Amino acid sequence: MARSKRLIVGLGNPGAEYADTRHNVGFMVVDALAASTKIVLSMEAGPTLVGWTSLRGFSVGFAKPLTYMNRCGGAIKGLLRRHQLSPADMLVVVDDIHLSVGAVRIRQQGSAGGHNGVQDIIDSLQTNAFPRIRIGIGNDFPPGRQADYVLEPFDTSQAAAIETALGAAHDAARVFVTEGITVAMNRFNTRSAAD
Repeated sequence: MARSKRLIVGLGNPGAEYADTRHNVGFMVVDALAASTKIVLSMEAGPTLVGWTSLRGFSVGFAKPLTYMNRCGGAIKGLLRRHQLSPADMLVVVDDIHLSVGAVRIRQQGSAGGHNGVQDIIDSLQTNAFPRIRIGIGNDFPPGRQADYVLEPFDTSQAAAIETALGAAHDAARVFVTEGITVAMNRFNTRSAAD
């Protein structure tokens, strides 16, 4: 495997109607990474939007699967195969209703935690041994309304916390590429009193 390559994958749903929704924080982080490194994402088989750049000698790809959140595993498996990467070379950025709004958690591996997109990756790759950044979106919704909640934009009162979290996730992804997952976890994991 090419150890000098890394892949950052943001999970989300394609289409303008989903662009600013809670479920799309993974896409938001990848968009920020692409903007900060001045690269343009282009279509690759999958279908997936991907752009490649270099960070401190590491070749790194930023990717947004366009297969919808819950069916992203096959596209991600194809990306890893085409670019000769192992799951450990990939960092997945995803929303998490089990974390308070704006909390950031980085893990080296683990279960899907009820997230269908992450579960589809685990099922497709047949492993849960891939790093991920989870960004808290909260769970302030009535019973049975989770799908509506994650597909709505953030409340105005949540904007500052989410902006801070997206910035931290952006920086943590860069650290993952250049210094590794352990350094990223030690530097960026946060915990609030609500978690």
